[in-house]
Amino acid sequence: MKSGIHPEYVPTTVTCGCGNTFTTRSTKTSGNITVEICSSCHPFYTGKQKILDTGGRVARFEARYGKRQKKTDAK
Repeated sequence: MKSGIHPEYVPTTVTCGCGNTFTTRSTKTSGNITVEICSSCHPFYTGKQKILDTGGRVARFEARYGKRQKKTDAK
């Protein structure tokens, strides 16, 4: 790689709107990034996601391929 053309990669603190903070690395020189949503408050990661059925597409998919069963621990 050419030397002197790449930006410096510094530790950066990411702050979410929910109050969660974590440290990562970024080329942003200020060292702080503010985001509106993160993995701690996003519905997909928290398990609170709602599936909106548009025109019966989900029902048609479930009828065609069957509804998935939740995995249970058999220990």
